[in-house]
Amino acid sequence: MKGKKLIAEIFIYTALGLGAFLTLLPFYWMISSSLKDASEIVKMPPTFFPEVLHFDNYGKALKAAPFARYFFNSVMVTVISTVCTLVTTVLAAFAFSRLRFPGRNLIFSILLATLMIPGEMLIITNYVTITKLGLMDTRAALIVPWIANVFYIYLLKQFFMQMPDALYYAAKVDACSDWRYLLKIVVPNNRHAISTIGILNIISCWNAFLWPLIVTNSEEKRVLSIGLIQFQTEAGTNYELLMAASSILVLPMIIMYLVLRKQIVNGVIGSGIKG
Repeated sequence: MKGKKLIAEIFIYTALGLGAFLTLLPFYWMISSSLKDASEIVKMPPTFFPEVLHFDNYGKALKAAPFARYFFNSVMVTVISTVCTLVTTVLAAFAFSRLRFPGRNLIFSILLATLMIPGEMLIITNYVTITKLGLMDTRAALIVPWIANVFYIYLLKQFFMQMPDALYYAAKVDACSDWRYLLKIVVPNNRHAISTIGILNIISCWNAFLWPLIVTNSEEKRVLSIGLIQFQTEAGTNYELLMAASSILVLPMIIMYLVLRKQIVNGVIGSGIKG
């Protein structure tokens, strides 16, 4: 019996290790290639480790295209849209989970129904709206579609509903307003879920490609993902510079995950309130 259990564990950990290796290999190869020179990167057979570390490839990539501006645009759009998303998500989730008003269930059902609409169809309507508002090729065009997310509202609402009604009524007995109850009790007890939503939104905004490609034309408004595509055309066969530019795009998300992975796990497995 112990032998079968040991074999099963060996098989499971081997499969997990192989999966982790295959997942991390492209990222390692990208970073490794970004540190090679032009001749080594096309060398056959390929070298797994750079013979000489060429950190100057990152400097060359930054000079070859205005990645500093692209990076600033990406950070600004991501931060503003995430803050707006968290505000609208917390307020809407609290309203649908705790407040009583006419048509609450109907409105929430209509919002949930929008999740069945393909994202490609929403791009068309959003594009028409942005055009009519005169926001084309502006940073506002990159931010507005991200300020509300129905799925995040639904997710956070489920966390808020786990909080006992007795806690709300006890707060009311102590003359606590709904606004104070939200800020002092609901938000602190659901901080892991809120943090997870913020992290997911950051990843979505940072990696967005199709929408920024549609609504931006000038170089001043480009984000990193669009700037990288433009740089790919300009860099040609300078693969080491392409890999350096790709690393600039990917590394912030990898670092964020390594730093905040505990928050992500707690947000997924945690409940809205302990005890």
